[in-house]
Amino acid sequence: MPLVNPLDPTHDQDTRELAAFFNETLGFCPNSVLTMQHRPAISKAFINLNKAVMANEGRVSSALKRMIAWVSSNATGCRYCQAHAIRAAERYGAEQEKLDNIWEYRTHPAFSEAERAALDFSLAATQIPNAVDETIKERLYQHWNEGEIVEMLGVISLFGYLNRWNDSMGTSIEDGAVESGEKYLAKNGWETGKHR
Repeated sequence: MPLVNPLDPTHDQDTRELAAFFNETLGFCPNSVLTMQHRPAISKAFINLNKAVMANEGRVSSALKRMIAWVSSNATGCRYCQAHAIRAAERYGAEQEKLDNIWEYRTHPAFSEAERAALDFSLAATQIPNAVDETIKERLYQHWNEGEIVEMLGVISLFGYLNRWNDSMGTSIEDGAVESGEKYLAKNGWETGKHR
């Protein structure tokens, strides 16, 4: 049972219009956004931030951004966001081998050194205390420029907000996200947990 129940998608017209892009990203409007619309200014600001962070401005692909989100969500333990991130990675064209082996990104040959550097950055930036150090910085700069690093940290930070929001709310997970979680993550212990 969620801490606060989501409102109907038609509750706030501005949120509804802004949230239409989630139909492309996930195939549905997330219950997290429907809960945020209890205060429409929050839902609208979040959607606009999400659009800005997930926009493609360089070589950080949409699929990689979603894998960065998954690593961050996995580190915090937010099962809701893990399922959403892997679903969005699939919908944005992540290779099947990467989806099937996201848990082993550090060693699996499907991942490039540039992707490993990005995903290790996600893990280090998510940890408390923060573990971004000179080694992470050097590895990032071997493969990515400053704008691309800003994009990655935008994703990590956005999912820091979402991980706390959804784990604290116990947001009910949507059927489509459950499907993706079961397809790609359940073999390594993923389950809906409190997000039923």
